[in-house]
Amino acid sequence: MKHLTFVVPSYNSQDYLARCVDTLLAGEEDVEIIIVNDGSTDDTAAIADGYAAAHPTIVKVVHQENKGHGGAVNAGLAHATGRYLKVVDSDDWLDITGLASVLSQMKNWEENQLTVDMIVCNYVYDHLYDEKQHTVDYRNVFEANEICGWENIGRFTPSQYLIMHALIFNTEILRKSGVELPLNTFYVDNLFAYQPLPYVKKICYLDVDLYHYFIGRDDQSINESVMMERIDQQIKVTKIVSECTDLAAVEVSKLSTYMMRNISIMLAISSIHLLLIGTDEALAKRKELWNHIKNINRKLYWKLRLQTVGGLTYLPGKIGGLATVTGYRAAKTVIKFQ
Repeated sequence: MKHLTFVVPSYNSQDYLARCVDTLLAGEEDVEIIIVNDGSTDDTAAIADGYAAAHPTIVKVVHQENKGHGGAVNAGLAHATGRYLKVVDSDDWLDITGLASVLSQMKNWEENQLTVDMIVCNYVYDHLYDEKQHTVDYRNVFEANEICGWENIGRFTPSQYLIMHALIFNTEILRKSGVELPLNTFYVDNLFAYQPLPYVKKICYLDVDLYHYFIGRDDQSINESVMMERIDQQIKVTKIVSECTDLAAVEVSKLSTYMMRNISIMLAISSIHLLLIGTDEALAKRKELWNHIKNINRKLYWKLRLQTVGGLTYLPGKIGGLATVTGYRAAKTVIKFQ
């Protein structure tokens, strides 16, 4: 069994795919690379097939009609044979030295008959066009190289949470969790990084800057104008995340607190972008989103309103909306989340 499967969702990625896959190939025979060509109309399919031909024991290619990022991740998970799994978007890449450290730790666990459910690594926002970087680490949350449970973690800072780019899951944990991402929908990485968490019992943080997250394209999904155009997809994923786990059944309080905070952040993002759109329709969607939470779980709704940052984005009246947008603009100058 390979130590690590990489799933590479690829749609019209001819300009980026080689940079991504070349860094993954540094793992040699310890890794499996599954490139999912998601109905591309450029040369992505040919590039992917070329890698499979050149590295038949490492690279597999799945060709499918366009199903979006979620559909590509689903396909990769279905074909994965490695003990652990990481999604690497085709326009991103890994640090080769960091990958060597991760694989070395996996080999050490195997030699000692150990497995973990989730590995956390640092990730780097890489603004290639303006030559700036911002690294997110988890040194305040986890002891490096120590296997721990949720009860042992520290406190996350306001701008710090577990995103897909930071995570490597045990493949069986993903399958046990039943995570299946909606098709042709953006922002599904939030669900991928959330739904498996209650099934995770053993965590290890490796203090390496592994993942490079390419930032700065005008068409990128986290670009503010693009997020407003795709607000209905944001709302859809926020609702799915809020419904997929009964937080009252999560036994470890630190985990349930983190998961509630995660929902809060997603609500905040949706609420703020609806405020920025500012139309009557958008404001009605904002109200409906919060009412949706209230209708499915009134207790969770009031906790989100009164105890989390998400509640600060649902202040009443025009003054409340103005305060929310002003706070958001100020936060953007301090927290490099875009």
